[in-house]
Amino acid sequence: MGPQILPANATLTQRLASAFRAIHWRNTVTMTILIIGALLMLAPFMWTFSTSLRPPAEGFRLPPSFLPTEFETLRDGPIPFLPMYWNSFLVAAITTIGVVLTSSMAAFAFSRLRFPASNLLFYLLLLGLMVPPALVLIPLFFVMAQLGLMDTIWSLVLPGLANPLAVFMMREFMKSQPREYEESAFVDGASYWTIFWRISLPQMGPPIAALSIIVFTTSWNNFLLPLVFIRSFESMTLPVGILSLFGSYGPQQLSVILAAVSLAVLPLLVVFLVAQRFIVESIAGTGVKK
Repeated sequence: MGPQILPANATLTQRLASAFRAIHWRNTVTMTILIIGALLMLAPFMWTFSTSLRPPAEGFRLPPSFLPTEFETLRDGPIPFLPMYWNSFLVAAITTIGVVLTSSMAAFAFSRLRFPASNLLFYLLLLGLMVPPALVLIPLFFVMAQLGLMDTIWSLVLPGLANPLAVFMMREFMKSQPREYEESAFVDGASYWTIFWRISLPQMGPPIAALSIIVFTTSWNNFLLPLVFIRSFESMTLPVGILSLFGSYGPQQLSVILAAVSLAVLPLLVVFLVAQRFIVESIAGTGVKK
């Protein structure tokens, strides 16, 4: 259906009505295409979640069924997922809080304070972005062993607190913010500690939200460190636990493995759905000075 051609003597109301009809038609086609694409993207996740709630014999049914028939697999499964789930959440939460605090303090020091070789120290810090994590795995192993932190969640938390990318993100945002309030507070006798907690940190809401999502997701999906540092089931996280499940049961217990996968994906979906507004605000407000 093409656009309607109006005569030259058509009124303004008729022209506006024709334009709105054309826009509505284009929006309908666009939304239909987007909905079809979204359904195609969600189909694997729907199959994964529904298969995790069915008996193992139904895992390879063709054509696949998206509606689960039994809900006892998660409750009565041979492997309890709650300890692994809790360990992953605890490691991700502590790491996120620690990275936000340490990176914001370091960003405040690099962007607001003047001390010798500040730029040199910042560039040396950025060199950490060029070092692959696997390269420092053996030194980290010996350090954690000497500290007695092997097979504990702290062996997963402490290496993640030094995050050069987080410091870089927070520093660039803080440099774009005006200094008038901080200078006024300093003239009134406020210390740097007070200025940071009372003035600078409250202004960093959007980048803190975006950084928290990045760090939480990275820590939640971390596989290399738990594989090397964690040995007992009591301290195991979900990525390594899923690998153990696959090695123990294989495709014969597909529903149990996919139940663990569903549990691993669910918190990330919730985090993105809840905090997507803060991500948009962070991106939109990066280059705007108020």
